[in-house]
Amino acid sequence: MQYPAPGTYNPFYRFYFDLVPEGDIMDIFTRQKDEFIAFLESIPEDKYDYSYGPGKWTLKQAVLHISDTERVYAFRSLVAGRMDSRTELTSFDENEYARHADASERSMQDLIDEFRAVRDASIWLFRFMTEEQSSFQANNGKYKFTANGGILFMIGHVIHHVNVIKERYLGMTP
Repeated sequence: MQYPAPGTYNPFYRFYFDLVPEGDIMDIFTRQKDEFIAFLESIPEDKYDYSYGPGKWTLKQAVLHISDTERVYAFRSLVAGRMDSRTELTSFDENEYARHADASERSMQDLIDEFRAVRDASIWLFRFMTEEQSSFQANNGKYKFTANGGILFMIGHVIHHVNVIKERYLGMTP
């Protein structure tokens, strides 16, 4: 799968794209699942419900946010990958999603298993996309959206949150 062409994505995504290492996108996407899960499993249990500031998500909320965001971008990528030019993709408010998804009563293992299932489904979605399908420009309002942009965003989004977790939840240098 090729990287998205300039002008085929919202410039906001560039921040996430720039976090992705060079290499085979599908290989990076597939490997990231196990790497992220191993990282989450290494976090001490006393950090699961920790929030680094007033109004900031707990670690469990952040993990659920990652899965929710991947679901949204997988749907957008499905629309683009099926070369659907009629469906208009809409934005989503990550804070509203988090407000209506109670992670506090869930175990970290539950959230890890959910991420694993979501990522596995996403891997299957992208695995058999052709270059034509992955670069098709779906209607995303002001900007176009491509499936290859979607997968790159998903990778960068996880990297971004790993960096935030290391720095703000664990006091590590990302």
